[in-house]
Amino acid sequence: MGTVSIGNLVLESGHVLEEAELAYERSGDPSAPAILICHALTGDQYAVGSAEHPGWWSGLAGPGRAIDTEKYQVISFNVLGGCNGSTGPLSLNPLTGKPYRSEFPLLTIKDMVNAEYQALKTLGINKLKSVIGGSLGGMKALEWGALYPDVTESIVPLAVTPAFSSYALAFNHIGIRAIENDPDFHNGNYVGSPDFNGFHLARIVGMISYRSGKLFNDRFGRSESGTNFQVETYLDYQGRKLAQRFDANSYLVLLKAMNSHDVGERKIDVPIFSVSYTHDLLYPAELMIPWLEEQPEARWEIVETDFGHDGFLVEFEKWNELIRGFLQTKEQIEATRQ
Repeated sequence: MGTVSIGNLVLESGHVLEEAELAYERSGDPSAPAILICHALTGDQYAVGSAEHPGWWSGLAGPGRAIDTEKYQVISFNVLGGCNGSTGPLSLNPLTGKPYRSEFPLLTIKDMVNAEYQALKTLGINKLKSVIGGSLGGMKALEWGALYPDVTESIVPLAVTPAFSSYALAFNHIGIRAIENDPDFHNGNYVGSPDFNGFHLARIVGMISYRSGKLFNDRFGRSESGTNFQVETYLDYQGRKLAQRFDANSYLVLLKAMNSHDVGERKIDVPIFSVSYTHDLLYPAELMIPWLEEQPEARWEIVETDFGHDGFLVEFEKWNELIRGFLQTKEQIEATRQ
């Protein structure tokens, strides 16, 4: 765990991000083959965590898990533009000495991957056994395969599609407008924590899109909580909860970066193992599989779940062995070639 400096980073836009750095978690033996884990929109670098404080993917990555930290070293970065230690809107702009806030430049998924490539080189890691991630992390896994096939031996994109769909763009549009049109946002120069209604609403929209209607109906029905329905209370809580731990400007930067995602016309020359989840409104399998069928070496599975898009964060017993099996098969193939 720590922070790695990557110097000045030239973005796709041509903007130069001065003195950029990425916060990271590194687990396992530093001499072991490396696997890069990429987090989703509001995640952080703590994928594995510790026994006392398990990471957000500790059900998949850790000692004896499918991504086994007794076999691999596992790296995870807080994404560029994030708010958990990496350079982002909360960071001080070296040119002004003040936080970037809304002056932080627009990013693309390629920018994020290029930043992590530089960070890995600085850490002395020149080869990755695999890049694994879901949602925004899945976008980055696809870009890793497209941009750095000589570095990346395989990719495992989860709950993602080759391009950000129009339906997903629509949900992001609502979230962006909700934040930017809130008068308390003050054009990104809000006071204190971003605890304003526009940010709450953006998160509520996200939560509705991440899970299936069946899950909401089964969990809440028409149960009431005081003067509200339980589903209303739950969504309001989720909106306030995110505002207490996340930066609204970072949220906007990352939503807009996701909007830019598109590898639909590209061929990826590394093995791909993709997992999609039923009831995923944002990244349905029917948009992923036709593209995978056109790739040089791709396999996929569809996992049945009522959690929809959030399936890659839960119910590990349904799909973690798929990941383990793919990694083991790759090792066996490599062993026969030696």
